[in-house]
Amino acid sequence: MLLHVIARGKIGRSPEAELVERYARRISWGFKVTELPDRGGVIPVPTATPVRTVALDERGKQLASTAFAEILGRWRDDGVRETRFLIGAADGHDAPLRDGADLLLAFGAATWPHMLARAMLAEQLWRATSILSGHPYHRDG
Repeated sequence: MLLHVIARGKIGRSPEAELVERYARRISWGFKVTELPDRGGVIPVPTATPVRTVALDERGKQLASTAFAEILGRWRDDGVRETRFLIGAADGHDAPLRDGADLLLAFGAATWPHMLARAMLAEQLWRATSILSGHPYHRDG
């Protein structure tokens, strides 16, 4: 299954970009990042079907790493070809996008900078795929 991060804003060359790259290299599944401008731009049409959409949103579910991995594993096993992870701009996502998402995901109650959220997502995707492959490194606590 392709893990496709679609994020508003350019990460450029930054410590956060280095973290995203570090975890991207470790992910054993297909992984792709698409950057959109802060405003405007069109979310790309899915290249595969079926597709699931996860929107990072402060109103979303806070999931343990194992629960997140279970969801991705179930979607993979159900034949989902691509899961798209949407990271919005400073104002977040509009209601239609949130309503259309298969999952709203939050990284806790705190507000995170978008570049750091992208790095955190890459780490959680690496962790989830590691859990699903039986890799021993992982903790929920």
